[in-house]
Amino acid sequence: MANSRSMESRVGRSKQRYGESGERLVAGVVPLSADKTKVLVVQSTRRGGWVLPKGGWETDEGSAQDAACREAWEEAGIVCRVHNDLGLIPEMRKPDQVTAQAPKASYRFFDAVVDKEETVWPEMDKRARQWLSYADAVKAFQDRPELLEALNRSSIVR
Repeated sequence: MANSRSMESRVGRSKQRYGESGERLVAGVVPLSADKTKVLVVQSTRRGGWVLPKGGWETDEGSAQDAACREAWEEAGIVCRVHNDLGLIPEMRKPDQVTAQAPKASYRFFDAVVDKEETVWPEMDKRARQWLSYADAVKAFQDRPELLEALNRSSIVR
């Protein structure tokens, strides 16, 4: 399955979808272990720290779920199965966290189980990945309320 996936990450925002208020539409996954006791996180390329795989929903993608699964592949090198749509999460970052490089966004996350972790993936040279317990993920997301909200809406074992 991963063999048919692109080994190049999409870059730029020429195909980015925007909401009615001009906010960037972002899709991501909360990638869980099969027993749902751990979440897979990736290293942020801009701010450091750990984040959930996520990125822009682009105009050539049929759904936010398609975009979320693409981002999971590009950023984390995972193939996953989506189980639930966790719904929309509005912008929750502090005003000083919203910048030209990280503009105001509306997030749609999906609860997913990781089926496979590939050893080679598009952003492997830019991002590390690691499994965290719920408690450790809460600590990692302390300055990222939108990620914490997605985690709390997921089916991870607390």
